[in-house]
Order: sequence, then structure tokens, then C-alpha cells
Amino acid sequence: MNKREIQHHADFDQHELVEFCDNGRLTAIIAVHNSNLGPAVGGCRMYPYLSEEDALTDVLRLSRGMTYKSALAGLPLGGGKSVIIGNPRTDKTRDLLLAMGEFVDSLNGRYITAEDSGTSVADMAVMAERTQHVSGLPADDQYGGDPSPYTAYGVLVGIREAVQYRCESDLKGIRVAVQGAGNVGYHLTRMLLEDGAKVFVADVSAANLERAAALGAEVMPVADILRAEVDVLAPCAMGAVINEDAVRDIRAGIVAGAANNQLATEAMGHVLLDRGILYAPDYVINAGGIIDVYCQQRGERSEKVVAHVERIGETLGNIFRESDLSRRSTHEVADRMAEAVFVPAAREVA
Repeated sequence: MNKREIQHHADFDQHELVEFCDNGRLTAIIAVHNSNLGPAVGGCRMYPYLSEEDALTDVLRLSRGMTYKSALAGLPLGGGKSVIIGNPRTDKTRDLLLAMGEFVDSLNGRYITAEDSGTSVADMAVMAERTQHVSGLPADDQYGGDPSPYTAYGVLVGIREAVQYRCESDLKGIRVAVQGAGNVGYHLTRMLLEDGAKVFVADVSAANLERAAALGAEVMPVADILRAEVDVLAPCAMGAVINEDAVRDIRAGIVAGAANNQLATEAMGHVLLDRGILYAPDYVINAGGIIDVYCQQRGERSEKVVAHVERIGETLGNIFRESDLSRRSTHEVADRMAEAVFVPAAREVA
């Protein structure tokens, strides 16, 4: 795909860099959206995309989201992302990971990678044999360098804030539907149950469902989870689940989950507003992972990570109040707040 085609892509947003690699060992894309606040940091996702076009769409949207995420999380980081085209269960090899490390290294620090869906802390360690531009490495803490529990904790903090704002209640007895019980969804399910919520889970993986059920969650069919009669819908799987078909079926009063790019289009945010559904913008509520990655780089202890993650609740509260006052969608409000942080930095650099 040539530069002109990329720049005319629907999800191209003045990205600073989009690089492709297809060398027989690795098929991957790295995108840097914006580095006004600092180096572009974002996870490496491995997924069996049906086409290069699908992979490009994902990496462009995800990298943009990382810019906005770091800005509202108060981090001196830019936004980037990488995707590997392949099935992480069957196609992942040591040589592929080494090749990915070499691809990252070829950008000379313009992009710093980390764990994401389809990759792990152990995979980052292999990539680190070929590049120093990698975060989220095995660490001597309670989670071994895995950022997903902190992502889940940030989502829990956000759900608490949303429930308090909308229902003036804590989570005891609150019904939450978790779509996706992978690493983040599993930890979120555990934390929700510990807070007294009643949790329903759906996942395409039987193993993930078995783990969640062992915690005390109730299993639901994947086809039913988005329209479950619950207080909170927590999308924690792939993006674009809130589309034109699904947005009218949601029965929860709150949508607050860990998945990136939950809205298929920005118009979905306005539909949720019109329906009276409180939406926690995904890149705000799921920032716990990047906060942890940043704190790992600085050698900060877990207490500092937790304190920083807990600020997600305050940020969401401000977004909810501004949305109610202005009658703009929470997604639009969050975007304008983030842009006020990273866009002026471009003028200063210029």
C-alpha cells in the first residue's frame, strides 16, 4: 500500500509514521500517530486479520487512541501501535518475535512497543533481544510485569465512578455483563465480584469461561451479552462492538469496559447519549496498562501505579459532568479535553 493510499484511508489522522514489514519472517505494521508530548508508546497486537486493509484500519485507530489515552492519563508519551498479522496460537514463533524486535528497532526509538492482545510479557522479552525500544518486560512485582491487572483495576475504578454518578450507589448488587474474559476481563471479573457485583461473562474461549465461572461469574452466550438486562455493559474484547446494529439493543444504563475503539463510529457516541446511556470513553477508562508501563520504565513502586490509576475516576467524573452540561457525547468531551493537552504542544514545538 503506497503513501497516498494510506493518507486517504478513512482512519488516517495526520499520522506521523506508518511502516509496513512483509519479509517472509514477519507481516506487520507500525503506526505512530503523534509524538508531541513524548515518544510514541503502544502495545503490539497479534491477530489473524482477514486482510492488510483490516490490519491497517486497526493500527491507525489504535495508535490514535494511544495519543488521546496518554494525554488524559497525564503521561509524557505520544501514541503508537503495532500489529502482527497472524494467529497468536498457531503462528507465533521465536523467529517471528525476533523479526518484530528488529522491525521496531529499525525506527530508532520513534516507537516503543509493549504487550497487547495476542502478545505477552514473555514475548516482549524475546523482542528485547533485538531492540531496547520495548516496555512491559518481566519485572519483580506481584504481576511479573504484566500490565493487564492494572488495566482491569482502572476499569473497575471507572465503573465505580460511573455507577456512583448515575445510580448514586456502590457496586454491591450491581449487575455487570463482561464481554471477553481474557487477561483483562478475567481480572476485572475477579475485582467486580470482590466489590459485591453480580457478574455475567461471555467469551469465545471455553478455557476463559471456565476460569471466570470458577470465580463465581455466570456464563452467558456470546450472542446475548450485548443486550443483557444489566446495569453495566463492560466490553473487554475486540473493538467496534458498538455498531449500528448493536447500539439499539443495549439495555444497560452504563457502558464501561476495557476494549479499545468500542464505538464503530463517533456517531455511536451520540446515539448512546440520545438513549440516555452513560458511556465511559474507552481510552480514558482503560489507561491503567499504559500507566503501569510508564511507571515500570521509571522504576516506580506499585503504590504509585495504583494512585495514578485511581485518578481515572476523577477524570471520568469531569467528563460526565461536562457532557451533561453541554449535551455533547462523553466521547466528544474526552476528545476535546485530550486535544487541549497534546495539540498545543505542537504549536510550542513549531
